[in-house]
Amino acid sequence: MFYVNARAFIETHRDGKTEIILQTRNKPNERAWELPGGRLELFEPILAGLQREVFEETGLTVIEVEGSQTRIDTCGITSDFEVECLEPYCVYQTIRGPIDSVGMYFICRAEGNVQTTGDDTLNVGWRSVDEIYDLMLEDPKQFSPVDRAGLIYYLTHRFGRKFDSN
Repeated sequence: MFYVNARAFIETHRDGKTEIILQTRNKPNERAWELPGGRLELFEPILAGLQREVFEETGLTVIEVEGSQTRIDTCGITSDFEVECLEPYCVYQTIRGPIDSVGMYFICRAEGNVQTTGDDTLNVGWRSVDEIYDLMLEDPKQFSPVDRAGLIYYLTHRFGRKFDSN
């Protein structure tokens, strides 16, 4: 099985600090911090899948996605084959493990009331970048295997945070 995912760094700014949404995966044998997002359905547009997954897991409505202004599609050129291209924040690919997947991370803004539980999620809420950095240094295995790499990338490239392995 091969999966394609869209995942979100949903940012807000309070008191001069950046916060993002984190949640706990709530599936048998899966209890780890993760970012909102998930698998795209067959032929589902990327941003539509991102918005659907964020809403299902957090109750929030994505209102802005960095890079979405670059989106181009071939809709209307032919009726049986259409493609979209857009700029994500970063991409990932699993290179070993039980699930083969690729995915895109997007930096988003969202509105609405955060639900504390969602589709297979618990403890949905805002966490400061400082808190997430400290949690990653304390024990990166608290985070889902996919989001460990995504969070290290985000914290390193967006905030200049350092990790021993980088």
